[in-house]
Amino acid sequence: MLSDKTEKKIFGVTGALALMGGAAVMTYKTLNLLMKEAMDRDEPEAVSRMKDKLEGYVIDPELLATLMNAKADLESKVTETVEMESFDGTHLVAHWYPAENAKRTLICMHGWRSSWSSDFGIIAPFWHDCGCNLLLCEQRAQGGSDGEHMSFGMMECRDCAAWGHWLNVNKPSVLPLYLAGVSMGATTVLMASGLEELPENVHGILADCGFTSPDAIWKHVMQDNLKLLYSPQRPIIEALCKQRINMEADEWTAPRSLARCKVPVIFAHGTDDSFVPVEMTYENYKACASEKRLFVVPGADHGMSYLVDRKGYEENNLRFFRDYD
Repeated sequence: MLSDKTEKKIFGVTGALALMGGAAVMTYKTLNLLMKEAMDRDEPEAVSRMKDKLEGYVIDPELLATLMNAKADLESKVTETVEMESFDGTHLVAHWYPAENAKRTLICMHGWRSSWSSDFGIIAPFWHDCGCNLLLCEQRAQGGSDGEHMSFGMMECRDCAAWGHWLNVNKPSVLPLYLAGVSMGATTVLMASGLEELPENVHGILADCGFTSPDAIWKHVMQDNLKLLYSPQRPIIEALCKQRINMEADEWTAPRSLARCKVPVIFAHGTDDSFVPVEMTYENYKACASEKRLFVVPGADHGMSYLVDRKGYEENNLRFFRDYD
C-alpha cells in the first residue's frame, strides 16, 4: 500500500501530465486554425474576424472606397476570361486585357486572399495606357482557379511561368513579357525569377512588397502581429504545411531563386508596411544576382506605395520598361 506522500506525488505528476497534454492539444488546434487561414481555400470564420490583427493594419474608409471603385471599373472593362491547366494539372483562370498598339505584356499575380481586380484596379489604367497588355491571373485556391491550398508562392511561381508559355502559344507576338506582383503575388514572381522553365522572352520583373518565404512571413505575423511564440511551434507548423502541399515552409524562397535570376528586377516597398516588413525587400534585393532597382516609399503601408507616390512609381515603371523592352 502506498503512503499518503507517495500518492500525492503520483497524483501531482499525473495532473501535471494531463495539463501538459491538454495544453498541447490546445496549441495544435490553435496552430491548425491559423494554418487553415494561411493556406486553405475556405477561410475559417473564427480567424477571418481577426484579419486586421493578422495583417497589422486597417485601411482608411476613404482609401478603401477609392480602391473599390477602381476594382469595379477594371472588372467592367475586362471581358475575356481565359483558362489553362498548370504544371500539376490544376485548372487556372485569368483575365485578358489587351492594349492598342501594345509594346509589352504583363503577367499580373495578386496577393493572399485578394483578387486580380482588387490588387490591380488602381494601377491597371496606367499600365494599360502606357502600352501594356495585361494578363490578370487568379492565383490557385483563390477566386475562379482550382486548388484547395495556397503555397505562398512556392507552387504559384510555377503557375506564373506556365502562364508565360500559355501566352506564347495562345497570344503569340514578339512583345516582351514582364512578371508583376503585389504582396504574395510579388513573392510569386520573385520565386519564378530563377526557374529553369521561365520563358526566354521574359524581360523583367516588377515586385511590390514581397516577402522572402512562407516561413519568414508566418514568423513575422505570429510574433509581431499576434504576439505568439513561433520557434517552439515551428515543427507543428512545418508538419501542417507539408500535410497540405507536400512542401516544407522554406523549401523554395525568393532569395534562393533571385540568386539564380538573369532578368532585371524592380523592387518596390513602403517603409511603414506592417504586414510584410520592408526589410524583407532589402533581403530580396541583396540576394538578386541580376540587374536590379529599388523604389522605397516613405510612409506607405502594405501595397500602398502607388497611392502614396503615384508620380514616382510611374516614373520608375516607365524607366524600367524603356530600359529593358
